[in-house]
Amino acid sequence: MSTLEERFSRALHSTARAWRLALDRRLKYLGVSQASWMTIAVAARADQPLSQTELAQRLAVEGATMVAMVDRLAEAGLLVREPSETDRRVNLVVLTKAGNQLYGKVKAEADAFSKELLATVDKDKLTIAIELLERLQIAVESAP
Repeated sequence: MSTLEERFSRALHSTARAWRLALDRRLKYLGVSQASWMTIAVAARADQPLSQTELAQRLAVEGATMVAMVDRLAEAGLLVREPSETDRRVNLVVLTKAGNQLYGKVKAEADAFSKELLATVDKDKLTIAIELLERLQIAVESAP
């Protein structure tokens, strides 16, 4: 029999994975992979342009993986690398007009998807779940 902690961990992981896969199926018509649209979304939501290293950290991927992804997205005209004004060794990732337009489509679909999935969830329970996940994120990020 699983412990409560094991059940929670398994449910959290499998639900997050299923959510991303379902959204990816919904976004398929846009012609971008999950890794691509997630990269574009993280770049678009950032307050300022991110370095490739910062982008890789936020997406929890290796630097080499991020370089290849940025190469593909740059080749597709969705982003450009701009040299940092403060550190010439650093490239900042900046979405192009086409990248921002794609992000608008991704965000609209993701928002609609979330609303559909959460429409039948009790608002008080949803609030409790959000608060729990936010507290867990803080705890995880501050763990040694």
